[in-house]
Amino acid sequence: MPATQSRINDFVLKIATVNGTGSASANGLLMQALFRMGIPVTGKNMFPSNIQGLPTWYEIRASRNGYMARSGRVDIMVAMNAQTYQQDMNNVSPGGFLVYDSTWPRERSMTRNDITILGVPLSKLCNENFSVARMRILMKNVAYVGVLAALLDIDLDIVHALLEETFVAKPKLVEGNLQAIRMGYDYAKANFACPLPVHAEKMGDNAGQILIDGNAATGLGCVYAGATVGAWYPITPSTSVMDAFTHYCEMFRTDPDTGEKRYCIVQAEDELAAAGMVLGANWVGARAFTPTSGPGISLMSEFIGFAYYAEIPSVFIDVQRVGPSTGMPTRTQQCDLMLCAYASHGDTRHPMLFPANPGECFELTVKAFDLADRLQTPIFLMSDLDIGMNDWMVPQLEWDDSYRPDRGKVLGPADLDKMERFVRYTDTDGDGITYRTLPGEDSRGAYFVRGSGHNRQGGYTEDSKEYEDVMQRLLIKWETARKMVPPAVMTRAKKKTRLGILAYGSSDGAVVEARDQLAQQGIHTNYLRIRGFPFGTEVLDFLHDHDTVFVVEQNRDGQMKSLLKLETNNPADKLVSILHFNGMPITSDCVVNGVSQHLAAEAAA
Repeated sequence: MPATQSRINDFVLKIATVNGTGSASANGLLMQALFRMGIPVTGKNMFPSNIQGLPTWYEIRASRNGYMARSGRVDIMVAMNAQTYQQDMNNVSPGGFLVYDSTWPRERSMTRNDITILGVPLSKLCNENFSVARMRILMKNVAYVGVLAALLDIDLDIVHALLEETFVAKPKLVEGNLQAIRMGYDYAKANFACPLPVHAEKMGDNAGQILIDGNAATGLGCVYAGATVGAWYPITPSTSVMDAFTHYCEMFRTDPDTGEKRYCIVQAEDELAAAGMVLGANWVGARAFTPTSGPGISLMSEFIGFAYYAEIPSVFIDVQRVGPSTGMPTRTQQCDLMLCAYASHGDTRHPMLFPANPGECFELTVKAFDLADRLQTPIFLMSDLDIGMNDWMVPQLEWDDSYRPDRGKVLGPADLDKMERFVRYTDTDGDGITYRTLPGEDSRGAYFVRGSGHNRQGGYTEDSKEYEDVMQRLLIKWETARKMVPPAVMTRAKKKTRLGILAYGSSDGAVVEARDQLAQQGIHTNYLRIRGFPFGTEVLDFLHDHDTVFVVEQNRDGQMKSLLKLETNNPADKLVSILHFNGMPITSDCVVNGVSQHLAAEAAA
C-alpha cells in the first residue's frame, strides 16, 4: 500500500456512476451523514446534459476548516462506471484510494503504483442477496455507502437515522437499504484495514447550519419577497428555481380550507413570451419573475429593453451556464455579466446582484424584488450552476417577520386626491425615479406605457429634446441605484498590503481559501467581494487604495474587469485578470497560481 498521510475531516470523495441508476440518493446520504457528524461539507454534481445512461460524478468535500470551494484533488474515488474507469483512476491524487466493483476482473493495465486500489464485489453481493433485477442495480449504489462508512469511519447510527427520516412513510425500504449498507460495511471491515488514514471523526453537530442548493433558496426567496407570479420556459440550470417556487407556493400560498391557489405559474411557449408575462404582471401590481439562463436572456432582450425604457419593475434570475450558443448546459461559468448589464439595443444599464452562496440567493432575491419596485426597472440576480444546482452548507436562513415589501413610489386613490394632475414620467424628487400608479385603481392615474419615444407625460413623441430629457433622467436613476444595491464586502489582511483581490459570486470560496494559502507564503492580500452593480463608492475606494488588484472570475474575457474599466476611472494596468472558464467550479489553486505567477513575473522584470 502506498504511503498516505493521515488526514482527518479533510478529504475529497468522488463517486463515478451512470446517470439514472439512483446514485443521487446514495450520494446525498453520504454527505448528510458527514454533515450530521459536525463536519463542514459541500457536494458538487457533474452530470451529462443528454439522456440516461451517460457518466455522472458527485464530489463531496469534507473540510474541517470550512472551505466550500472545489478542491481539485481526489482522495477517494468510487469507480462504479466501467466506461470511465481509466479516467476515474487517473484522477485519483497520489497516495489516494480507488474503490471499484471487483465482480468482474480488471485489465492488468488499469493499475497505478502510487494509489491503493480496493476491490469490492458489489454486483456479486447484490445478486446473491436481492432477487429483483431493479433492486440489484439500485442496491449496488447503496452498498458502496456501507463500504465507505467502514473505510471513512462514518457513524452507522446516523446513517440509520437518515434512512428512517427519508423513508418514514415506507418503512420496508429502510430494511432493504440497511441490508445493502450492512453488506458493504461488513465486507470492507473483513477485508481492509479500517478506517483509512484519510477518514472522518465527529466534530460537533453543525448547529446553526443547513444543507441547501441555490435554486431552492432562490425559489424560497421569491415566496418570502411576496412574488405571486412566475413565468418561464424550462432551461438548464434554472428550471429547479421554478420547481422550488411551485413547491413552496403549494405549501404557503394555498388556502388550507378551500384549496384556492393564491399564485400563478405559467410555462410559456418560449423565453420571450415568459418575459412579456412577467412585465404584464408587474405592471398591474403583482410581484413577478422569470428564471432562465444565458440563452434565455438573449431571447428576452427585446422585452428587457422595453421594461427599462417604459420603467416597469421586473426580476430576471439568471442561473449562468457555459456559453456561447447552447454551450455546455450542465457546466458552470460567470459569463453573462456583459449580456445582462447592457441587455437590449440602445443605451441601457441594468442593476445586477451577485449572491456567493445559497444563503445569499435567499437574501438577495428578496432584495431584487424591492429594488425592482423602488427603481422601476429590470433587476438581474446573477447566480450560476455551481451555486444553483450544487449542495452547500450555509448558516440557517434568517427572516424578519416585520418585513413588508417596499413597493417604492406607487400612488393610490388617496394620493391622487391631493394632486391636480398625475404625470407618469416627471421626476419631482430629483432621484430620477418617477411616481407610478397601478391600472384599474383610479382613472385619474391612467397613462400610456410606451416602448417608442415618449415624453414626461407618457405621450408619443419624436421630439429630440423630449427624448433626451427621458434618457438623461434614466442616468440620474442609475446614480440613485448605485446607493441602493448591496455594498461590496471588504476583508482586510492581518498585515498592511497594497495587493487586492476582487471577486464575486461563486468565486468567493476559492478566494477565501487562496488568501489563507497565500498568507502562509508571506503574500498578504485585501479582498473585496462585489455584491451589486452599479458599483458603489467602496469599490472605487478599493481600486484607488491598491497598487495591484487581481480580478478573479469564471469566464474567458474578463467581463468583470471590463465592467470596472467601463464604469470607473481606474487605470487599466492596475487590474490583473485571473480567469477560469473550463466549466468546472474554480479552485483555490487557480487563484494562488495566478497571484504567484504575476508577482514572480514582476520581480523578474
